[in-house]
Amino acid sequence: MELVAVDIGGTHARFAIADVEHGRVTSLGDTTTLRTDTHASLQTAWEAFASRLGRSLPRATAIAVACPVMGDVLKLTNNPWIVRPTQIGERLGVDRVTLINDLGAVAHAVVNVEPAHLRHLCGPDLPLPEEGVITVLGPGTGLGVAHVLRHHGRNHVIECEGGHIDYAPLDSIEDAILARLRQRYRRVSVERIVSGPGLVNIHEALAAIEGRSVEVMDDKALWAAALSGEDGLAAAALDRFCMTLGSVAGDMALAQGAKAVIIAGGLGRRLVDVLPRSGFASRFVAKGRFESMMAAIPVKVITHPQPGLFGAAAAFAEEHSR
Repeated sequence: MELVAVDIGGTHARFAIADVEHGRVTSLGDTTTLRTDTHASLQTAWEAFASRLGRSLPRATAIAVACPVMGDVLKLTNNPWIVRPTQIGERLGVDRVTLINDLGAVAHAVVNVEPAHLRHLCGPDLPLPEEGVITVLGPGTGLGVAHVLRHHGRNHVIECEGGHIDYAPLDSIEDAILARLRQRYRRVSVERIVSGPGLVNIHEALAAIEGRSVEVMDDKALWAAALSGEDGLAAAALDRFCMTLGSVAGDMALAQGAKAVIIAGGLGRRLVDVLPRSGFASRFVAKGRFESMMAAIPVKVITHPQPGLFGAAAAFAEEHSR
């Protein structure tokens, strides 16, 4: 059957037509990407997608949203849209709805994509475990976290808000980064560091440490400068970002009892060639008495071009095949 897969993040809303059969995603059509700041609501973006497609839309949908899925009103974390779950059917003209957190959707994708879409990062180069917990982290506009419990042939996706735990500095430079961010935020979560905007926070703090006055750059320009390596301070900020991502990924693996870890999100794919050459791996395993245990955990990057859409459709397929 056909359905509309939707992935709503902080900056973009993505739409595609998916086909599901027998609890699996059999195809995912071309993606339409719309900016959330140029559409008033999910409904108007849905209508724009239908207009671009030039056809009536299926009466089923799977929607991944960048916020906790609970209560009568969903306020997206980094997006001004408001979604009311009880009104989705009426507003969008659909009969069947699966509503899931965005990283929950990515977690569904992790255990449903082909192995070729999981690129080895560090630790032993092993397939995903058939039993146990798989931790998923997705740095993007924010930092999403979820995990999958694989047990007796079933995949149980557990959504959480791990990106909002407290940031823990591990050296004097990170102490200075935290001190600077405390002047701006009442509470500094790991998302203030490990996210697209987080690179700006790191860059500004490093400039202050060196007593530099630097040109203010937006996220896009700073990331380009950091990845090119032409700007030394931007490159240092990127290395600090990768180190902190490794620390946070290791903390999540410890907390969740993970047998494998997956790095996802737009930044995960963008950094797929950078992370293996960074301080990510050393920070991931640097957990004191548990260092040998951490070194035995495979860490991979999901490289599927649309894991949120694919995973939302996979969640729908799993839910409606019961």
